[in-house]
Amino acid sequence: MDTFEAIRTLLAVRNYQDKLVPEESLRRILEAGRLTGSSMNGQPWHFLVVQNRDTLQQLGSLLRSGPYVAQAPLAIVVAIDNTRYAVSDASRAIQSMMLTAWVDGLGANWVGFGGLDSIKPLLGIPTEMEVFAVLPIGYPADAITGQGKKRRKALAEVAHREQWGQPFA
Repeated sequence: MDTFEAIRTLLAVRNYQDKLVPEESLRRILEAGRLTGSSMNGQPWHFLVVQNRDTLQQLGSLLRSGPYVAQAPLAIVVAIDNTRYAVSDASRAIQSMMLTAWVDGLGANWVGFGGLDSIKPLLGIPTEMEVFAVLPIGYPADAITGQGKKRRKALAEVAHREQWGQPFA
């Protein structure tokens, strides 16, 4: 799958098969995050892999917007340093990881957006770090139908040429 096809077809996955993620895929996903560009090469991210079933259950119970994390075979917790570009840089890394998972036939979703301090004690994350997001990852439980059929605004509504309001068409 080429890059554009991965972007075109990527879907948020919230239901997972009870099947382990191969170590090779997990390493590729983590490497994709690590290799992502960052402002001034700051690399303000840390990726904590959670695979223990009990810990995943507890994690799911602490995430108001992502209780389905408990059903995933693994989750990657993304913690960031408190730096100016950390949110932007970590967002880029998360997208890289999600696309890499997708290419390997795995689904993921972005859970949370900061404000996840309640999981720090569970995972031993230092208080000075910000828990930015959690990415549950696994093989989709449901057939992924309609890949690429997304409800998005037309290109003419969001793209301009030379001056605002000049259609890109």
